[in-house]
Amino acid sequence: MSQPTSLEAVQKTSFADMHCSIGRTLEVVGHWWSPLIVRDVHLGLHRFDDIAGNLGISRNLLTRRLDDLVAAGILERRRYQDRPPRYEYHLAEAGRDLVPVLMAMMAWGDKWQTPPGGPPALLVHDACGREFTPRVCCSECGAEITAGTVTARSGPGAAAGPGTRLLGGRVHRT
Repeated sequence: MSQPTSLEAVQKTSFADMHCSIGRTLEVVGHWWSPLIVRDVHLGLHRFDDIAGNLGISRNLLTRRLDDLVAAGILERRRYQDRPPRYEYHLAEAGRDLVPVLMAMMAWGDKWQTPPGGPPALLVHDACGREFTPRVCCSECGAEITAGTVTARSGPGAAAGPGTRLLGGRVHRT
């Protein structure tokens, strides 16, 4: 049996029915091109040809990813030309809420997978005008969150199922 020639050729396992917020999120944005497309739209590339050119992605694959992101409510299409019909892509509310997650991924990448020469982009906070490194902070006290400072507890939607069996013995039930 021959091996697939690309990751795209490997059949993907669906996480849509998994009782786990991370798994369900990966179902929507887990394709490796999706975060890069959302990043590009956030950075101001709104037209198909601009996104395709920046990423070097095939037109067919970009069409599928854009359709998926629109269907998931992460991007919205806006018509900018009638003949022929042409659209721009903009972040929908769910896409705007995804941007800080991508910034946290960027901070991790800048620390652990830095390209030669250093980080390719620096973030500047508009309110204070200063460069910053994204951090995850507690919504209640503002303290930085790390792997060692958090305990997971069962939430109102907790249920045993794929992706949550491991947590059954470790999660505190309230």
